[in-house]
Amino acid sequence: MTPYTPAGTGRPYAEVIGDPIAQSKSPIIHRFWLDQLGLDADYRKTLVTPDDLPAFFAARRDDPDWRGCNITMPHKLAALDHVDDRGDVRHGIGAINTVFRAEDDVAVGTNTDAGGFYAPLAGFDFTGQPVTVIGAGGAGRAILFALSRMNVGPVTIMNRNTLKAGVLLSAFGLKGQALPLQPAAPPSALLVNASTLGMAGQPPLDLDLGALDEEAVVYDIVYSPLETPLLAAARARGLETVDGLEMLIGQAALAFALFFGSEPPRDRDDILRDLLLA
Repeated sequence: MTPYTPAGTGRPYAEVIGDPIAQSKSPIIHRFWLDQLGLDADYRKTLVTPDDLPAFFAARRDDPDWRGCNITMPHKLAALDHVDDRGDVRHGIGAINTVFRAEDDVAVGTNTDAGGFYAPLAGFDFTGQPVTVIGAGGAGRAILFALSRMNVGPVTIMNRNTLKAGVLLSAFGLKGQALPLQPAAPPSALLVNASTLGMAGQPPLDLDLGALDEEAVVYDIVYSPLETPLLAAARARGLETVDGLEMLIGQAALAFALFFGSEPPRDRDDILRDLLLA
């Protein structure tokens, strides 16, 4: 038996996988929605190492109670090799964060990060405006995919590996430049931290925001801690900010509907945010 052998409880469930995984707040979100809707199902978190990824998916395919999983670091790219890619995510975003059991019992990979990222920006117009993105990992790919459909202006990616960043700009048809991490952000109407910098246990992201537009938006996908130094610096300048819970809840809502066939009660987001911050 493997650690992923079906439990045979007869109760539908989904989960989030990653390595590490203890920090994940996804179970709080999904269990809140399940409780609010009165659905008899569960959502859990499961530690899966890179070496165990094939065994995990092999076991879950044989578990009739499994409805799917969310995927966090470091599996967003590698998981594509173990699921059906019906939406050609590999050649679109290039990374998945959600796997769901389709009606024909096939495990299908998709990406809800892009939609979750875009949702809090829907009221802004960044057409032709300069954007800076920090990081070029799995989350960064989803964000660049969303930006490519927002008609933004030139995009600057700041990343330790500038070659990788430049390749991503080309892959998403974005004009701009790839720069190494620098102490100051270039002029931007939107600045997005798509990296783990600033996350608890990770190196800080100390960035001079002096060149940003007066009406710029600073968006940090890190949610632990929620008030990152980057967001604190942006608020000190009077800039609009978007915190990591916005994207986390937004992407989870899209995944929840795929897992459990019901729309989550988004009118209770204030209560959910309080739970996540408790």
